[in-house]
Amino acid sequence: MFLGHYSSQLKKSNHLLLPAEWRSLISGGIYLTRGFDQNLLILRADAFKEIYARISSLNIADPLARLLLRMFLGTASFIQIAKNESFPIPPSLINYADLKSEVVIIGQGEYLEVWSPILWNQQEIQIQDAKANAQRFSSLTIVTG
Repeated sequence: MFLGHYSSQLKKSNHLLLPAEWRSLISGGIYLTRGFDQNLLILRADAFKEIYARISSLNIADPLARLLLRMFLGTASFIQIAKNESFPIPPSLINYADLKSEVVIIGQGEYLEVWSPILWNQQEIQIQDAKANAQRFSSLTIVTG
């Protein structure tokens, strides 16, 4: 499971090296696509296929379903992990997420998010607002056990 967050540097040719504890979880390669918040999603094959199954079951006559398919699948790439355990990020995704040399990688359980530090800082400001969190998350049903 992908947990926590890390700062990292893009290497030459826009290659990214994940922290060691996450690398063993992606040894077979990854799917990389646009996220919903001007970030990138890194997914293992099983997570990508699960999301694909859900999206592809939507009604393609629905314009929102088609838009979601285009965003998620139309920008996705399967990427093999290099011998040095890094992987390239395509230029179109670098531009979309406004990535420069430094990036922030956020564990989200079954997937990872890659953020520019400036955009991640904006997210952290929202996350740290306890009063707003109590209101915004009150309608979600979160069950333990």
